[in-house]
Amino acid sequence: MADEARSSTDRTADGDAVTGDIATGRQVIEMEARALSALAASLDRNFVAAVDILLKVKGRVILTGMGKSGHIARKIAATMASTGTPAYFVHPGEASHGDLGMITDKDALIGLSNSGETHELGDILEFARRNMVPVVAMVGRMPSTLGDAADVCLVTPEAPEACPHVLAPTTSTTMMLALGDALAVALLERRNFTARDFGRLHPGGKIGRRLVTVADIMHTGDELPRVPTGTPMSEALIEMTAKSLGCLSVTDADGRLVGIMTDGDLRRGMKLPDLLTRAVDDAMTRDPKTIRAGALASEGVGIMHENKVTSLFVLDDERRPVGLLHIHDCLRAGVA
Repeated sequence: MADEARSSTDRTADGDAVTGDIATGRQVIEMEARALSALAASLDRNFVAAVDILLKVKGRVILTGMGKSGHIARKIAATMASTGTPAYFVHPGEASHGDLGMITDKDALIGLSNSGETHELGDILEFARRNMVPVVAMVGRMPSTLGDAADVCLVTPEAPEACPHVLAPTTSTTMMLALGDALAVALLERRNFTARDFGRLHPGGKIGRRLVTVADIMHTGDELPRVPTGTPMSEALIEMTAKSLGCLSVTDADGRLVGIMTDGDLRRGMKLPDLLTRAVDDAMTRDPKTIRAGALASEGVGIMHENKVTSLFVLDDERRPVGLLHIHDCLRAGVA
C-alpha cells in the first residue's frame, strides 16, 4: 500500500511538472509575442534611414555586440550575407586587439546593446566615428552612449524580460533578432534580390536544390532536337536519334511549337501503314506540356510526375522552344 501511495504521489508530481512547464513556456512565448507586436508598431522613419545607410555601403556591413547581443549580431550578419547584403561579425574584444583592421571607411557598423552602455563597444565605436564609418545603433533605451553616438538609432520598445527574475536577456534579444531580420528583408527587397540569387548563395543542401531553375540545367542551342512541320518521318528519326534525348520538337514556319514526338509516340505510330514515308505531323503529340525557363526545376519535376512524361520543352514568350528539361537532368541536380 505504501508503494502504491508513493507511485500515485510521483504521478501527481510529474503531472504538475508537465502542466507547470507548459504554462511557463506559453507565458514566455506570449510575452515575447506582445513585445514583437509593440516593436512592429514602433517602426518609423529611423528604420527607413537605417536601410538607406546600409543600402549605400560599398564595402560590408559590420555587426558587433557583446554577450547575448553578440550572438544575435552574428545571426543577423549571417542572414544579411545570405540575402544579398555582404556582412560579417566583429567581436568587440578582438576588435580592441587588432581586428579593427577588418573595418574600412567603405563599411557601415551596426552595434547591438540593450543598455546602450556596453563598455566593450567603446573602441570599435570610437574607431568607426574617427574613420567616418556610418553607425546604426540597436539599443533598448535612450538616451545612451551608443545611441547618442550613432547616425541612426533603432530603439526597441520597453518590455520586461521573460525570465522570472527579469534579468536574463530573453525578450530584448528576441526583439533585436526580429529587428535584424526586418532590416535584412527590407534590404533584400530594395535590391530586388530574387529566389534565384538566393539559390546561388545556397548551392549546398536542400535550399540550393529547391531553388535550381529550369534555365540552370536545361539543354539549349544545338542540343535541341527540332524539325519543322511536314518533315518526313525518316528525317525526323535521324534528328531524334542524333540528339539522344528521346524526343523531338515540331515547329511551324515562325518557329513556334506545334507538337512533340517521343519514343512513346513512335511506338504508337508503328501501327500506321507506311510510317516512314509519312510526315512527322501524323505521329506527333499536339499541345504538349511545357514550362518556362525561369520556373523552378522542382515545378518541372512535378509536371512530369503528374503527366507521366520524362521531359518538357522550355518555351519563350512567343512559344518558341529555347530549351529541354529532362528528368535525368533534374535527378543529377538533386531535384526530385
